[in-house]
Amino acid sequence: MQKKIVAVNAGPRKGWNTDTLITEASKGAESAGASIERFDLFRLEKYTGCVSCFGCKREKHKGYCVCRDGLTPVLDAIRGADALIMASPNYLSEMTASFRALYERLIFQNLTYNVETPCCNARPIPVLLIMTSNAPDTRYQSLLQNYQQTLSRFVGPTEVLASGDTLQITDYSKTDWPWTLFNPEAKKARHESVFPEECRTAFEKGAALV
Repeated sequence: MQKKIVAVNAGPRKGWNTDTLITEASKGAESAGASIERFDLFRLEKYTGCVSCFGCKREKHKGYCVCRDGLTPVLDAIRGADALIMASPNYLSEMTASFRALYERLIFQNLTYNVETPCCNARPIPVLLIMTSNAPDTRYQSLLQNYQQTLSRFVGPTEVLASGDTLQITDYSKTDWPWTLFNPEAKKARHESVFPEECRTAFEKGAALV
């Protein structure tokens, strides 16, 4: 039976780093025989993070977020998937607000507040979490580890991929004021030499999900 993998892009920019890496990971999964259902969070109908209604803590809704909005189809698709790919750029030392909204609702619906069985997810699935950042690869290791641990506990075994020191725009000289924090030549050189390797890694990790 063909495996179904859900890919969720929590970045807003088409054709750039986050979009490229999640696309490559999806291609890897497809190359191994899986089908991909993709969601771009910035293009969905209006949604919010967890509203703390505790509906998912009632027995009849156990493991299901009862809030109905633009994220509902994403959560439903993940529930029926065989694996999950999530990708987000890093904004101000965190994932995007769009990622956080999904993350809150994905995790909280499986959290029971019960010591004996803290997670009610009876069907763990493998997860690949991708993060891009203009900071060095090592800057946000602890952040990624925290996400990895929580996703592994409440969704399924999680692999992470960090792409740092990314090229943000094509031509830094065309900004309205000088972005002197960055070395445009070095960023471009890295994008041309290292980023293709990261794309290959994303492809391989996507294939490994299958």
